[in-house]
Amino acid sequence: MRKTLLVGSLAAVMLVTGCANMNDTQRRTATGAGVGALGGAAVGAMTGGHAGTGAVIGAGVGALGTYIWSQHMERQKQQMEAATQGTGVVVTQTQDNQLKLDIPSDISFATNRSDIQSNFQPILEKFAESLRNNPDTDVRIVGHTDSTGSDAINNPLSLDRATSARNFITARGVNGARIAVEGRGSREPIASNESAEGRSKNRRVEIYVGQRQG
Repeated sequence: MRKTLLVGSLAAVMLVTGCANMNDTQRRTATGAGVGALGGAAVGAMTGGHAGTGAVIGAGVGALGTYIWSQHMERQKQQMEAATQGTGVVVTQTQDNQLKLDIPSDISFATNRSDIQSNFQPILEKFAESLRNNPDTDVRIVGHTDSTGSDAINNPLSLDRATSARNFITARGVNGARIAVEGRGSREPIASNESAEGRSKNRRVEIYVGQRQG
């Protein structure tokens, strides 16, 4: 384990060593790659894989996650905060400068359904408008379920929910090529599935918006 993590650490160091001669954009990208490499090495070691392979994969992931928080992004955040006030939707700026919308189950989808509820539609309408006004952003919609039921049910259900949100948005003039969808089933709970309240929190949709370094 120690040896594999050492390999990953060396990979990360090599990726970020040249940062001193880079501009801000290049430095952030290299740092992200280095952090990703170290994380990838740790994952590879813990899962029995090769740290070097994990480091390379992690480096790619880290390098891809380089975003800027521009005036457009701040304006979009303020617009979505105003549009979702009092709805239970949480609008935040992530550590890697993405705009994130946490949408709880009680306003997004009915149990075991993927069709969008009526009180979710105005939020998506406003979100689609903000995307049309900010065309240089990428969008990722992630669906989650609680642990009730099997993966055979939860995995496609979570993806269907994310896809329904994308279809709603693209029907309002947003280019679908900008929007990636993921279904993560019950794999990433944010609360205990032992209680009804916890399961309700785990049934959610997360939307991320990122403006890449130009």
